[in-house]
Parts: sequence; structure tokens; C-alpha cells
Amino acid sequence: MSSENSPTSSTEVDPLAYTGRLFGGLKNDLARKRQFYWSDFTDGFNTKVLGSVSFLFFACLANAIAFGALTSVLTGGEIGTVEMIVATATGGIIFAIFSGQPLTILGGTGPIVIFTALLYELCQAQGLPFLPVYAWVGIWSGLLLLVLVATDASALMRLFTKFTDEIFAALVAVIFLVEALTSVITPLISVDVGAATALMTIILSFGTFFLAKTFKGFINTRFFNGQVRSFVSDFGPALAIAIMTLFALSMPSVELSVPAIPETFGTTTGRAWMIDLFSIPTWMIFFCIGPAILVTVLLFLDQNITTRLVNNPAYSLKKGGGYHMDLGVVGILVVVASLFGLPWIVAATVHSLNHVKSLSTEVKVAEGAPPSSVVTENRVSGLLIHLLIGFSIFLLPLVKAIPMEVLFGLFLFMGYTTLNGTDLFARVKLWMIDKHLYPTEGYIKKVPIKVINIFTLIQIGALATLWVLKSSSLGILFPLLIALLVPLRQWLSKHFDEEHLTALDEH
Repeated sequence: MSSENSPTSSTEVDPLAYTGRLFGGLKNDLARKRQFYWSDFTDGFNTKVLGSVSFLFFACLANAIAFGALTSVLTGGEIGTVEMIVATATGGIIFAIFSGQPLTILGGTGPIVIFTALLYELCQAQGLPFLPVYAWVGIWSGLLLLVLVATDASALMRLFTKFTDEIFAALVAVIFLVEALTSVITPLISVDVGAATALMTIILSFGTFFLAKTFKGFINTRFFNGQVRSFVSDFGPALAIAIMTLFALSMPSVELSVPAIPETFGTTTGRAWMIDLFSIPTWMIFFCIGPAILVTVLLFLDQNITTRLVNNPAYSLKKGGGYHMDLGVVGILVVVASLFGLPWIVAATVHSLNHVKSLSTEVKVAEGAPPSSVVTENRVSGLLIHLLIGFSIFLLPLVKAIPMEVLFGLFLFMGYTTLNGTDLFARVKLWMIDKHLYPTEGYIKKVPIKVINIFTLIQIGALATLWVLKSSSLGILFPLLIALLVPLRQWLSKHFDEEHLTALDEH
């Protein structure tokens, strides 16, 4: 495998190097990141960070509300929205302070919610209390993650390439797009929803999407001066949310959906926060190791693939990553969350990539040369985002003023932005472009069009397979299918010219 396929930092030590020593990778991460720790805070005091915070606060809060509500439905209310907000806020704050790559954003994810639902169904079928079983599965999984940290298991990510990264990013982006579009279309076909509500759903959702997209691209227009354009671009998504929320509030007679959160702070069912760990038989405690292994695979891949995407050399990050540190923090968070019956949180792909992009500034390096992006690497933005999410717990009635239809539009924007940022999507768009107008740089001039199309079709086939498996009764196994993308990429090396694959697979 070529070196282009393994992301490395600007420092001398490869963050994915296997040391062969117990906790060797973690020690290397600590040594590498220590020199940047203070600057991670001082670099965070600028308007670019404020713009990112204003955008990602709403995005992460919407994610917590949406996945919290879904988890509540799938677990009979035993884990709900308030628990998801608490886990997202506390976990995000801890991760922003102690992680190796603070640009990564933690949160609830679709795969974890699916696994939690399957575990709940298993407990219901066996007549076992869900929360103690959930807690022990999480405790074992967190300990297994720490074992993976000790053994430098994240070094296995060197086997993964952009081929896998793009399929995973596209899968998560499509999940966002499908869920958002489903929520927008449902009122249109439901006989229980009035015409005014259906019309307002379209206006608010697509209005938020188009405003956020337009404001974000305002930096490339010729209007006003550079500072105004930069401000509108940085705060674009937040401005879109504010404008469409005010528009919705101006028409109080139209019935809209509100976030499914209680008026006051407390667990969803009113239970005690601490879980009674020993309310299940001893044999069941050890039986929980089985499902813990499965969720560990899911957490390991979700965390590390997202971290790879954040550390993509295309972003030209200067401070490097810390895969082992990140996984260690997630492992500890999983153990603590399990003790309190909180959702397990892990790197959220869409939010993490949008975090990086919102902190990017285009700079022109030379006359006639394409602009380059500079990312404001810091810990302040992640810290503020999750502090605000935590503070929102005490402002639940105000949070409920933001219609869900506006948040659907934000999901559309985030899914579109993530998908549009992949070469996979760019290659799909080539099918609709006159071949005489194809770009003349990059892999286009190195690889025959036929090879490009076959490579793209294989990725789409893998994406479709992941989607089908995720939606089936065997959805809990789909992390294993993600891991199988590695031998699939190696199989391609036997049937394609390695020079062509390298050109397609390099960052």
C-alpha cells in the first residue's frame, strides 16, 4: 500500500505506526500532542470559531434530539432525549479537553441506536431488565476498547484507504439525507396532516437548506467587502435557522412539530440515574461479553474511520491526530455512560466533517494557482459547542421553539455538504457531464474513464450492500461488512493497474 493512503501528521512520528509496546501508540500520541495543547486554546479565539460554534451547536443539538427521540421509541422510553443530551454534552466536553484530535465531534449515531434497539428486543424476549444488561454490555465494551488502545489496535487503520473512507462517509451522509427527506415527505402523504402544515414543512425544511447553502457560499460572491462575506459565510447555517424559526413563529396558527423533550430536567421515565448493576443473574453479566464484542467492533470502526476522514491530508492539518488517545477517551466515556444508563456516543461523521469545513478558510497561494484551505485547529469550538448543549438542558422550553422542520433542513444541508465533499460523488457527477468538459487535473489525466467508472460502480455496489444490511434484521453485523471493505480493496489490486488504483485512492 502506498504512503498516500495512510494519513500522517506534520510531525515526525506516524500516528498510525505500530510500536509493538504496551500503550506505545498512546505514549506517542501524548508526546506529539503535548506541544500543541496550549495553542489549541489560544488559536480558538477568533470569529471563525464563533461561526463554527453557532452552526454546530444547533446541528449537534438537533442530532441529540432526533436520535434521543428515536432511542426512546425503540427502548420503551428507558433511554430518551434528555439522556442523549446529557451524554452528548458531558462526553463532548471531556473529549474536547482530553482527546488527541479535538476537531472530531462525538454524538449519537444511527448504527449505535440500531444496536441498542436490538439489545432491548433481546432483553424483552428473555424477560430481563434492559438497563442493567445495557450497562454491563457497555462496561465490557469500554474495557475492550481500552485493551485495543493498549495493544495499538488503531494501527490496523493503515489497512484502510480512501476507498473505504468514501463509502463510509457516503453511507452516513445518505442516512442523513434519507431521514430528513422522509420526515419532509411524510406530512405530504399523510391524511392526518393539514395542507397548511404540509406546505409549511416544505417551506421551512427546504428554505433552511437553501439559505444555509447560499449563505455558506456567500464568501465566493462579489457583494460587500471581504469581512462581511466571511461573516455571512461563517454564520450562514445559524442565520438560516434563525430566519426560518422567526418565519415559523410569525404564523402561530400553523401546527408544526416540536422537539420531543420534556419541560423539566430528569430521566425519561423518572428512574434513578445510577443503574443497579447486580439486579441480573451473575451468568448474565458474563453473557454480556458476547454482544459487547459486537458493539466494540462498531465503536472501533466508527471512531477510527471518522478520525481518518477528519485527518484527511486534503485538509492540511498541522497538529496531527491522536487515534489511540481518542479511542481511549471514548472507551472511558462508554463505561461511565453505561453506569448511568446514558447512550453510548462516538465520533459522528457528518458533524465532524462539517466541523472541519466550518473552520476552513480559503487562501490563495500563488497567482493562477487554485486556493488552498487553512483549518483553524483548536479545542475551543468543540468545548463551546458542548457547553452550550449542556446549558440548553436548563432552557428546554426555548429549545422547543425551534420547529423540527427547520432541523430537517439543517440535516439536509449537512448530508449534502458531506456527500458533495467526496470524490465518489464527484465521479458519479461525471456520468452527467460532457466528456469534453471533464476536469483536466488529478486522476482524470492518469486513469482511463472506463477504469474510473468501474471503480465508482464497485464503491456504489458496496454502499448499497451496506445500506441493505443496515436495514435488515442482521443490521447488527454491518460493522463486520465495513471491515470486509479492506480485503475488497486488496482484491482490486489483483484486477486493476496499481498505478490507476493509487491515483483514484490517494487523498
